[in-house]
Amino acid sequence: METRLAEIFSQENRDIKIGVIPGHFATNHSHVNYYVDLTSIKTSHKMAKAAAEELAKRYLYTTPIDTIICLEGTKTIGAFLADALARHGSINGGKDIWVLTPEMNANNQMIFRDNTQKMVWGKSILLLMSSVSTGKTINRSIDCLRYYNGRLAGISALFSAIRESNGLTVNTIFTKGDIPGYKSMLSTDCEMCKNKQKIDAIVNSYGYSRI
Repeated sequence: METRLAEIFSQENRDIKIGVIPGHFATNHSHVNYYVDLTSIKTSHKMAKAAAEELAKRYLYTTPIDTIICLEGTKTIGAFLADALARHGSINGGKDIWVLTPEMNANNQMIFRDNTQKMVWGKSILLLMSSVSTGKTINRSIDCLRYYNGRLAGISALFSAIRESNGLTVNTIFTKGDIPGYKSMLSTDCEMCKNKQKIDAIVNSYGYSRI
């Protein structure tokens, strides 16, 4: 599969890139015709910092942020993002912004323990994700934040196939427009399944497992 990998560079910053592999891939929520490899952005400190700088631009002078909730292995980017937002001269200048990852319980629900709930309760929350294909994870996150009385102020992702969710723009570095022909489909509507095209791999935020 790796022989099919192509690199795509951000139009805003050439120091940021992703890998894409065409094929037939199954996620928890959908089937997609490209695997979007975000490993380098999440593990390279230079690229993670560059990505954080780009994402911060949309909030610097407009959106107060108290806490960044990091999903799908984005905590390194979240720390750089908090630093970028807290620079003097921005609306969050000098603020100490919390960077937090929720725990997943046995029912795959997001929870916060007693010692971290103060970082969510009544706070202005920025949700940071690796990738968004259908928006279901966003909806699940919002349900969690409502339970803990957190207020969602922004949604950011490295890659997103959707432009908005729950009345908020999804602030993203890469969109499906960067990947010509990208499709995300429910498994019941998958054109590749109907054409009996074999699934190449099961994918999630950690990577892929070939079948």
